[in-house]
Amino acid sequence: MAEALQKKLQGELEKYQQLQKDISKCMTARQKLEAQLTENNVVKEELDLLDSSNTVYKLIGPVLVKQDTDEAKATVAKRLDYIAGEIKRYEGQMQDYEKKSDQQRETLARLQQEFQKAQRGVKA
Repeated sequence: MAEALQKKLQGELEKYQQLQKDISKCMTARQKLEAQLTENNVVKEELDLLDSSNTVYKLIGPVLVKQDTDEAKATVAKRLDYIAGEIKRYEGQMQDYEKKSDQQRETLARLQQEFQKAQRGVKA
């Protein structure tokens, strides 16, 4: 009985550890997106200072290519929308993982108690 509980406990612990890794990956990805969001907001602020008479260049590989100011602003706005959407998606994933992690923690605690009771029963 105790051996079966120990195996089940080990399996549940591995699930819990995987959930923690998933949460960590989501947090890392979200932090990268936050950095991109900040960077793109700075670019947007700089572009907002320009008017149509200014020249904007876009770096494509090793070459600077002339780009329309309005097109550059639209591109940055789309990028900001996309990044904001991705951040929301990762936040939703993290909340889901946190719920699962909490449930897994409760399951682990319950199994640990059962395992300890079983061990005490074997010793007695």
